Amino acid sequence: MAAKTDHQTTSHRFLDEAGDTTFYGRNKRAIIGEPGVSRAFYVGSVKFGCPLTEARIVVLDAIRRVVGSPDLSRFPSVQRRIADGGFYFHAKDDPIPVRDLFFDELRDLSYSFEIIVARKSTKLFERSHKREEDEFYADVLGHLLKGKLKLNTRLVLNIAQRGSSTRAVILERALEKARNRAVKKWRADDLVTKVVFNVQNSRNEPLLSVADYLGWSVQRVFERGDTAYYERVQHKISSIHDIYDGANYMENKNWYKPSRPLSVANKIGPPAP
Repeated sequence: MAAKTDHQTTSHRFLDEAGDTTFYGRNKRAIIGEPGVSRAFYVGSVKFGCPLTEARIVVLDAIRRVVGSPDLSRFPSVQRRIADGGFYFHAKDDPIPVRDLFFDELRDLSYSFEIIVARKSTKLFERSHKREEDEFYADVLGHLLKGKLKLNTRLVLNIAQRGSSTRAVILERALEKARNRAVKKWRADDLVTKVVFNVQNSRNEPLLSVADYLGWSVQRVFERGDTAYYERVQHKISSIHDIYDGANYMENKNWYKPSRPLSVANKIGPPAP
């Protein structure tokens, strides 16, 4: 019999993606790894270990310091966001001094982070995802959600809005995939988590910037072999699952954690055909 869910508590996660879901360019030519196209796609989730109001205060205070600093607010990328409705942290576009400021805050803030890394393979994309980018996105997000369906809680997934991939139908598809995987491991009656999707603009929810920065730091390792930013926050990253790493899958060596961190060796080479 399923556990009672009448008095479920509410738990929040903050999700963002890194990289892109692009496989092909014009004339259906594979362009994985070409300039502007990532070799993998990443979806990460932050769980805060302090009240959300306290975490928001930390992020909002850092935003005020950037906006109020003549040295930091002079950068064009910062000025554009201020003019466009308000500055928020976005690792890919932030200049190095702004990144350094926010990474210093992330070092001591109370949270944990987990992320799914999905290497791009055109063969897998065609076979498993039918060349549909939304299906690929749903599959990756489903891997992230699978282990959270036994929490017996109302789980609010605050997701950074990203084009068509965060449409309700795609998110529900990801949840369906997560449940299909979960029932192969646990009893269906035990999967009592009530999942609520809350798609938000990163400008309106400061805590999404935390997921953005952490995902970007992991992406830098896999795409460029750059561990500098990752090493500043690796003690906060509880799980990195490289789900399509065929070379290490059978030995279960495609999982990483603080005691088994990423290294330059995790840089992805030329994409699989």
